[in-house]
Amino acid sequence: MKKQLTALLLATTVTFSVGALTAEQALAASNATIVSGVNFRKAPNTGSATYGLLKTGEKVDILDKVNNYWYKVRDDQGRVGYISTSSKYVRTDGSGGSSSNGSGTSNGGSTSNTGGSSNSGSTSKPSTGNSSELVNKIIAAGKKYMGTPYEFGSSRSNTSTFDCSDFTRQAFKEGAGITLPSDSRGQASYVKSLGGTTTDWHNLKPGDLMFFMDYKGTKASAYPSDKSNQRISHVGIYLGDGKILHTFSKASGGVRIDSIAGKHWEHRFVFGGSALK
Repeated sequence: MKKQLTALLLATTVTFSVGALTAEQALAASNATIVSGVNFRKAPNTGSATYGLLKTGEKVDILDKVNNYWYKVRDDQGRVGYISTSSKYVRTDGSGGSSSNGSGTSNGGSTSNTGGSSNSGSTSKPSTGNSSELVNKIIAAGKKYMGTPYEFGSSRSNTSTFDCSDFTRQAFKEGAGITLPSDSRGQASYVKSLGGTTTDWHNLKPGDLMFFMDYKGTKASAYPSDKSNQRISHVGIYLGDGKILHTFSKASGGVRIDSIAGKHWEHRFVFGGSALK
């Protein structure tokens, strides 16, 4: 009986050891290659400080997929930080976990799973359904603040007043969990870095950000035909059907919806695009 008990304990120990090894293997990071220079940030938001730029060809280990927009990675110097999940910047090699449907704490994930904030998959942006859902949430979050007073340089720590970029930042933060840069020029640079921008507002989709130059009058002739080098001074959220959700002055009543066509907004428009890629 004593020998049988010893054998049983030994078998249990071996089984446990194999299970522990499998779990350790499951925690192995996925390999990835940088395909275009990308900021290596210290936190998963675009306002975070960076270690610098990861260059094309560099290898990183994907430790976790924070959400649809950020990977937690380790570079070849052993530093841990965050990069965009966009396939424009990174190509996953899928050599990590043993399962295609795991969480970041129990396996490394293969490249097939598209959901979840703890997933380590390689999807670079939400599916069409997720994008539509996020857009609706962003717009709903923005509309919740209709009439909120305008204040230039408003505090980013409360929602009692907004300037234009504070408002768009709050809508995206609440609706999509994305923390945009604090000012309109920073948001413009971020959207431009994702690609897919347009200088024709008719080509915009609901939820896209719109960027404008300074006001120079109500006539189209007051504005240059080539606005590519114009300084961005205003941002708003396109709603579709020629409408924009934004805030721009105390006199206008704070957060509001305006028509674009034939107005100075149309003449001032520089470019627009999605911040969700």
